[in-house]
Amino acid sequence: MRINWNYIKLLALVLIIGGLYAFSGIRNQQKKIDGMHVEFVGDQNLYIDQDMVNKLLIQKFGGLENLPKEKLVLNAMEKAVEANKMVKSAQVYLTVDGELTSKIVQRKPIGRIEGDSKFYMDDEGNRMPLSSIHSARVPIITGKITGESLKDVYEILKYINQDDFLRKNVIGIHIEDVEKYQLKFRVENFVVHLGSIENLEQKFSNFKAFYTKARKDETLENFAMVNLEFNNQVVCTKI
Repeated sequence: MRINWNYIKLLALVLIIGGLYAFSGIRNQQKKIDGMHVEFVGDQNLYIDQDMVNKLLIQKFGGLENLPKEKLVLNAMEKAVEANKMVKSAQVYLTVDGELTSKIVQRKPIGRIEGDSKFYMDDEGNRMPLSSIHSARVPIITGKITGESLKDVYEILKYINQDDFLRKNVIGIHIEDVEKYQLKFRVENFVVHLGSIENLEQKFSNFKAFYTKARKDETLENFAMVNLEFNNQVVCTKI
């Protein structure tokens, strides 16, 4: 009986590779966490910092340093980080060097509400708490704060943030009542009566045409109020 050494060699090779793979898998599962790192994606105005994220994970899951990889539940960690009201989304993973990394996208504030309670409105129209480590430079919202009026304010803020001129110059929105909104500008002393949120594009287009001409004529300081409530008109009151 002839022995087929090629088959024996092939079988031995398969067993060796399988053994190395299993050994590598066991070693990988036993690999321990060697440090923690937080990476913030996008806007670098931090409303939550690395220490806060690490503390959150430690409070929820206990001491993580030197914890074996097999005991990590990364999905649960991601959900724990995302439960923080400053966080929009999170990805938690272990690097090849054993570093536990949290990649975080923060929520983005677009307005600050100054009412009985103080909070931000984020770019999805939701409430966002104020941060103890950074104050966002966004328009201040004052007046009659209600659920209905804040829905309108969100639409106004969305439009403002899409327009370079308005984003740089509008520093406040005052709510006189539902469908009665005023804008405050960074430099000029006059108040802009916007009225309702209907025809925002036309209203702001009319206002920018007025602003450009008045600035060219050097007459901006002569006005106390600019009213955009009327159809296709800019009605001004002089000082």
